[in-house]
Amino acid sequence: MQFKMTPTERKWVWYDVGNSAFTLLVSTLMSIYFNELATNAGISSDNYLAYWGYATSVATAVVAVLGPTLGTLSDLRGVRKIIFSAALLAGAVGCVVLGFLQHWLWFLVLFVIAKSGYSLSLVVYDSMLCDVTTDERMDEVSSRGYAWGYIGSCLPFVLCIGVYILYAMFDLISMQLSMILVFALTAVWWLACSVPLLRSYRQSHCVEHGGHPVRTGLKNLGGVFKEIGKNRQVLFFLLAFFFFIDGVYTIIDMATAYGTSLGLNTVSLVIALLVTQIVAFPAAILLGMLSRKVKPQYLIIVCIVAYFFITVYAIFLRKEYQFWILAVAVGLFQGTIQAMSRSYYAKIIPKQKSGEYFGIYDIFGKGAAFMGTLLVSGVTQIFNNQSIGVGALSVMFLIGLGFFIAAVREGNRAQNLLAERENAAEKLTAKKVAEE
Repeated sequence: MQFKMTPTERKWVWYDVGNSAFTLLVSTLMSIYFNELATNAGISSDNYLAYWGYATSVATAVVAVLGPTLGTLSDLRGVRKIIFSAALLAGAVGCVVLGFLQHWLWFLVLFVIAKSGYSLSLVVYDSMLCDVTTDERMDEVSSRGYAWGYIGSCLPFVLCIGVYILYAMFDLISMQLSMILVFALTAVWWLACSVPLLRSYRQSHCVEHGGHPVRTGLKNLGGVFKEIGKNRQVLFFLLAFFFFIDGVYTIIDMATAYGTSLGLNTVSLVIALLVTQIVAFPAAILLGMLSRKVKPQYLIIVCIVAYFFITVYAIFLRKEYQFWILAVAVGLFQGTIQAMSRSYYAKIIPKQKSGEYFGIYDIFGKGAAFMGTLLVSGVTQIFNNQSIGVGALSVMFLIGLGFFIAAVREGNRAQNLLAERENAAEKLTAKKVAEE
C-alpha cells in the first residue's frame, strides 16, 4: 500500500530538505575552504584536520549544554516555535557571514556559532515529530524526512559545485567570491524551506507552566533526568545512541576533511559526497517501507554493524575510487540509522515532554560527536596518522551495538510485564463476574 503524507507531515519534511543543504556544505566545501585558509596561514595538513575536529567538538559541546535547557523550555505552551526560529536564524545568518571571513581562527569561531544554531534548531525540530504525526506513522515519516532531505539538498549543492568549479577548474572567480556565493545560496535555501513549517506548525503536546517559564523549565529538566534513570529502555537506548551515532556524525562532519588531508582531489571528493546524498534517498525510502514488516530495532542493528565495517574499510583508504566506494556505502545506511533512531526514541518517551527528552537525546547524539571528532583529532596527532584516527571510530560502533541490544531486551521485558498484568487483570475481572 502506498504511503501518503499529510500536509502537516510534508511541511515538517520540508525543513529536513532545507537544513540538509547546510549539513552537506559543512561536510564538503566548508571544510575545503577552511583548508585553504589554514594552508595560507602555514598550518600543516595534520593540524588542519585536528583544528577542524576541535572546532566541531566545541560546537557539539555547546549544543550538549544548551540543548536540554532549550528543549525543556520548548515544551512550554507557545515557546517551541520561538526557540526554533531563533536557532534557525543564528545558523543561517552565521552561514552567510562565514563566506566573508579570511582568517582561519575567526572562521572557526563563527563556524562554531553557525553549527550550534543549526544543531539547536534540530533539537526542537525532532521534538515536533510527536506533534505532526502518530506512533504508527513515525518510522516512515521520519525516514521520508531524511530521504527527501538528502535528495532535496542536492539542488542547491549542484549549484554550489558549479560556482566552486568556476574557481577550482576555470579560475574565473576568486576562492573567496565563490565561497560568498556558495554560503549565501545555502542559507537562502535553508530559510526558504523553513517557511512552510513556520507558518503552519501548531504545538499539540505541551507542558503548562505555573510561573516563570525558565524556572519551570529547569525544574522539569531535573525531573526528566530522574525519569530516565528509572526507565532502563530509554537509558540503554541513549547510551547506545551516544556511541553509534557518534561515529555516524563524525564521518559526516569529517569525511571531506579526511580525504583532503590524504591529498585526494577536492572536486572528486565533493562529487563523491553528492553521490552519497543521491544513494541515501532511495535507501532511506526503501528501508522506511521495510519497517512495516521488520521491526525498526532490527534495522538499526543492521546499520550499526554496517558502519563498523565502513570505518574498518576507511583505515585502508588511499585512492579516489576507494573514497567513492566509501561514499556509496555510507549513503546506503546513513539516513536509515538516523531516521529509525529518531522514531524509535519518539515512541518510547512521553509525548508531552518531547522537547525535554529530545534535548537530552541531542546530548547523547550530536553531543556525542564531541568525543568522536576529539578522538579522531587526538589519535591523528598522537600517531601522526589520519587513518588510525578514523579507524578508532570502529570501537564506538561495537560498544553502541551492545547497549542497543540491552535496550531492546528491556523494551521486550517491559512489554511482557505489561501483557502479564493485563492478563491478570482480565482474569480477575472474569472471576468477579462469575462470582456475581
